Amino acid sequence: MINGFLSRLICCLFALSLLPAFAQGQISPTIDAVFSDISDESPGCSVGAAKDGAWIHKTGYGLANMELNVPLDGSQVHRMASVSKQFTAMAVLLLADEGKIDLDADIRKYLPKLRPYGSKVTINAMLGHVSGMGDYDLIAGSYEGPKATNAISLMSAAGGEFRLGNEDYLTIDEFYEVVAPLPLAQNPNESFRYSNLAYFLLSMLVEEVSGESLREYAERRIFHPLGMDSSFFSDDPVEIVRNRADGYAKTEDGEYITDMTNLFWVGDGGLHTNLDDMLTWDAHFYTPKLGREPAQLLALMNTPNSDHLTDGRVYANGQNIRRSGDDIIFEHSGGWLGTSTYYARVPERRLSLMLMCNDVSLDTSDLAAQALEQLLNIK
Repeated sequence: MINGFLSRLICCLFALSLLPAFAQGQISPTIDAVFSDISDESPGCSVGAAKDGAWIHKTGYGLANMELNVPLDGSQVHRMASVSKQFTAMAVLLLADEGKIDLDADIRKYLPKLRPYGSKVTINAMLGHVSGMGDYDLIAGSYEGPKATNAISLMSAAGGEFRLGNEDYLTIDEFYEVVAPLPLAQNPNESFRYSNLAYFLLSMLVEEVSGESLREYAERRIFHPLGMDSSFFSDDPVEIVRNRADGYAKTEDGEYITDMTNLFWVGDGGLHTNLDDMLTWDAHFYTPKLGREPAQLLALMNTPNSDHLTDGRVYANGQNIRRSGDDIIFEHSGGWLGTSTYYARVPERRLSLMLMCNDVSLDTSDLAAQALEQLLNIK
């Protein structure tokens, strides 16, 4: 009888061990097809798909470094651009969890350097992009768009207008001096208005209240406790980043050039991480570990900051939430010089997708949509 029981147990364990392999066999060819146009001689994407907390597809397409012909293999560290915002949001929520800030308080209670807005601007409104704060176009033109007609006059040290990207440089403190006196772009809580400036100011909130930089605070309160050993907010333009995927763009002639920013303020972006660490972060949404009451903190993280919609989605602390058929999808994309990223999870089905691309000439939005569609086809 014991032998029979052991035989059945071994059979069951063997069958369970085949589940990830079956899922991988099911999904990998279809995801490979989505990225089939990426050449082995060009930059490309690190791509991971997970089910039930395990990889069912993890690989790289293209090169991490064109100069040295280093292939992307799924292990490289990428700059995450606006996917960083959910980590900034978690840092802010942890401060609230510690009783050090009130999410419904006016931001000027903690950052008195900001100009008087004439209206209450809450931390929660900043987290949800309903603060009325503007975006980079109030400072300078960038790859995201031209300078606004009502923008400030910020000059380059070399003469002419300041250029956001890889030409001119500001330290974090210098950028704070630029942003602090800016007026609101619209009234608070009027409508959803995406604001990188609000999330940068949230990084200054973390620094002012905790006495640590966002990089230091996130390492101590998020990355180290979760075991995300390859993750950090990069606030140093000259540091060595081991196993980094360099960024590239195409010229009008179709030739690749190095495309790396020299601007290293954080909060709105700046997170560097890899696929394995993102899988660890993903697992935290199912088995929360952070905060005094982890389940309550995670529930707050997933609660929309307002009822305002944008493209049919609500926003919850660095996460867009939308419905696709019967599925609720939490997602966010990111883009800056040399990087284009996407992270989505489908909680009810324990499915997740991560894209980290180092070629900004790729249509990452289309690639992400195609890959997510294939992932959602898993039965």
